[in-house]
Amino acid sequence: MLLAIDVGNTNIVFGVFKESDLAVSWRVSTLANRSVDEYRVLISRLFELEGMDLTSITAVVISCVVPTVLEALPVAVRKMFGFAPLVVGPGVKTGMPIFYSNPSEVGADRIVNAVAGYERFKTQTIVVDFGTATTFDCVSKKGEYLGGVIAPGVHISMEALFQFASKLPRVALCWPPQVIGRTTVQSIQSGLLYGYVEMVDGLVRRIKREMGGQTKVIATGGLSRLVGQQARTIDETDELLTLDGLRIIYERNLA
Repeated sequence: MLLAIDVGNTNIVFGVFKESDLAVSWRVSTLANRSVDEYRVLISRLFELEGMDLTSITAVVISCVVPTVLEALPVAVRKMFGFAPLVVGPGVKTGMPIFYSNPSEVGADRIVNAVAGYERFKTQTIVVDFGTATTFDCVSKKGEYLGGVIAPGVHISMEALFQFASKLPRVALCWPPQVIGRTTVQSIQSGLLYGYVEMVDGLVRRIKREMGGQTKVIATGGLSRLVGQQARTIDETDELLTLDGLRIIYERNLA
């Protein structure tokens, strides 16, 4: 079985694939300074909780945007499983031409998402990833990575509001009963969530006009279901799309 690990700035998502089927997944907080031994304990404990045997893992693939995690996690994998993981980066076959001015600037997670999105629809695709940042990644009808958009994530926007507006409280990220808030909390929730939905829909429409033709839009990431339920431009939501992209890239590197 394949262990896929997607390391983001906020969360690390683990998934175990039995062939092309995702058997189980876990989401934990990203802690930049975890040691090698702490990762070994964490992974062992996750498998133990599901009653799974570590020896069933025959390969590991990692996508990581946090440099300090990339120093420790592959070492932990080697010590646990006795082999090195495939780390998505330069030199790894993705099967997707990258039309960025400097391809090395594109985060590994964005390429993984683009690969998974295009594989899902086999046509022109926009992947919207609701993570620490919200990213929009665009793939041509031929399967070429065209580039995209990076915007502050919902949590970043909320924290900025709390830190720089001294009288405004932190709020739970849930939908208010209406757009016009009747309390300060409802007003903040409305601005964050309805405002974010309008930003997503507006950007997707602009991107579609630039790309031309029929385009599929898929949302992923931890907040994709919360925001995606109101966004009119999103065709499909898959919180674990990145894991599927990691599986696809691993399989493309078997040869």
